Amino acid sequence: MSGGPICSRFFSVTPLNCKAKSRGALRKYAALAGSVLAGGCVFVTYEAASLRLALQIRTAAVDVEKLKSYIYIDTEPPLPLGNQGLPERVRAGLHRLRRRLYEATLGRLWKPLDDILPGANEDDRRLWQLLQKSRSAQRSERLQAVQELASAHHWPDYQYRNVAQASDARTLVGLARSRDVDLRFFLPPAPPLRSDTGPSPALAEELRALVAALPQRSEDSCLHYFTSLALRDGYEHVEAQRDGPGCFETSEFLYAQTLSSLAPERAEAFCLHALLHHSMVPGHGKLMVDRGALRLLLRLYLARRDPAHKAQRRVTRILGNLAACPELHGQIHQSGWLRLLVEMSQSPQVVQACHAARALANLDRETAHGTLVDGMFLLYPLHRSSEEVSADVLFVHGLLGGGFKTWRQQDVEAAPPKEGPESEAYTHCWPKAWLAPDCPGIRILSLDYDTHLSDWKTKCPAEQHRRSLASRSVEMLEKLRLAGVGDRPLVWVAHSMGGLLVKKMLSDAERLPEFRQVVEQTHGVVFYSVPHRGSRLAELSRNVGYLLFPSVEVKELGRDSPRLKELHAAFTALVQRRRLRVLSFGETRATPVHGLIRMLVVPLHSSDPGVGQFVALDVNHLNVCKPPSRDSLLYQRTMSFIRDCVNEGRAEGGNNGGGGGGSLT
Repeated sequence: MSGGPICSRFFSVTPLNCKAKSRGALRKYAALAGSVLAGGCVFVTYEAASLRLALQIRTAAVDVEKLKSYIYIDTEPPLPLGNQGLPERVRAGLHRLRRRLYEATLGRLWKPLDDILPGANEDDRRLWQLLQKSRSAQRSERLQAVQELASAHHWPDYQYRNVAQASDARTLVGLARSRDVDLRFFLPPAPPLRSDTGPSPALAEELRALVAALPQRSEDSCLHYFTSLALRDGYEHVEAQRDGPGCFETSEFLYAQTLSSLAPERAEAFCLHALLHHSMVPGHGKLMVDRGALRLLLRLYLARRDPAHKAQRRVTRILGNLAACPELHGQIHQSGWLRLLVEMSQSPQVVQACHAARALANLDRETAHGTLVDGMFLLYPLHRSSEEVSADVLFVHGLLGGGFKTWRQQDVEAAPPKEGPESEAYTHCWPKAWLAPDCPGIRILSLDYDTHLSDWKTKCPAEQHRRSLASRSVEMLEKLRLAGVGDRPLVWVAHSMGGLLVKKMLSDAERLPEFRQVVEQTHGVVFYSVPHRGSRLAELSRNVGYLLFPSVEVKELGRDSPRLKELHAAFTALVQRRRLRVLSFGETRATPVHGLIRMLVVPLHSSDPGVGQFVALDVNHLNVCKPPSRDSLLYQRTMSFIRDCVNEGRAEGGNNGGGGGGSLT
């Protein structure tokens, strides 16, 4: 019985108390071991958490790479269409109300309901539903989905990026042609590998390499002319050194010398002119794109961001021609040009906006009517609209005019100041700013072409045979046919020589079966100082130095020209035969022509065609087509005439079973 003495020796207690003390000691040891184990677990957990935090990647550090990757994963699957129960529909209604309130208060006065309402991801669900509808086989559903997507202006950035990545090209083009669309719907173009600022020799060399790689065989004489300007000087430079020491007569050496002989800015201009003519030749557009033209033009555009820069306008013009080829739409979309075109279409610069609008209209095969080839510009509507277009109004400028500068408001210094609260801002395009809202339901087009006073000033001397009225007429009629002109009632508005071109086109359209629909749909013509019986401008060549070599256009304006007499007789017979409406305006003020020389460019006996209505105005030749204000006699008479012609065309279309629509009021 040794337990008793031992216990007594250590604890000095009885055996019963000794057992109790032994159990207490064991509990203390167990508690200590548990504490050590728990502390170890906490320590291990803390170390694991610290290690996880230490290995975590901060998203702010990779934002740049994330934007470049264009890949954003949304783990929430879209809700299938037609699978919403009553609670989901109620939540959808609440969130639609929230969006309206958000937009009405600019998103500053209302707390987002996502924090307090269930189903706060309704925007995500609706987004994916709209994307599904945008791919619907029903055209009306696609258009409605695009319209609803374009109206969203309050989404977070990631939702716009989801749309940009998940949408097909057709949906994105529809968004691009929507009014006031958010730019975040469109991915920016990938940054170029090198940045070009100012005239870049490297960029000029790449442009010339592209021109040299394209076919040189074409009926377009100007294509050969501008190509030779881009490459000829370099070859002449090489020829001068062919017999020198160390001369290598390989083609590679000749080409390398060619690239270095022209100044970069001159080389760019010549190459852009050559590429512009290439883009007009059927089949050459695809060759240009296959050889990297889209990326090269993008670099040039980014290096010339000034809207007034001629290089930028030529680049956008080339892009509009390439967009006229449906087989190139996918590559244009993938190159990142879509976002830049949207930016340009929202520009206050009329020229830049109209160039971009033409390219976007050619890309939009869902709602656009016809194809706008080079020289055809869409002034209105620039965006998709639910308003039905039931008539076309076509503007044709005159000698030295342009599709944009001719149809501006009368210059501020020439127009009397307008006072009062109803004064309006100056407009650079009165058909777009005034006529479009005053005559709803019309499409406004502008026909642009190059004209010159003297052969000294021509951009391409090789095209003289194409500048006559007869040659231009058939060429322009083909452009009108491609644009769908002739499918609706048509009203012409022409200034100066443009009126002669209109008369020639109507005469040829009646004669040629493929264009007869143009004259059959014509309901009226507006003439601004058109020289029906010639102009004194041709006689000025004997007195003004820079007109010693008058151009083809000026020669055709001679007073009492037999060709003009024949053309006017044919037009007068056409007006009487088809009962066309005609409104003509004449000038009574002399126009500054050269230095101190002032003259009445088109006298009243020449601007009065002898048919229809004629109004003489106290203006000169330049301002006869530029209304000083929206309330001016010039604009009001023009607008009322166009409205009457359009109503007449719609009434005839309705009587014939066509979709004429209601009359203008």
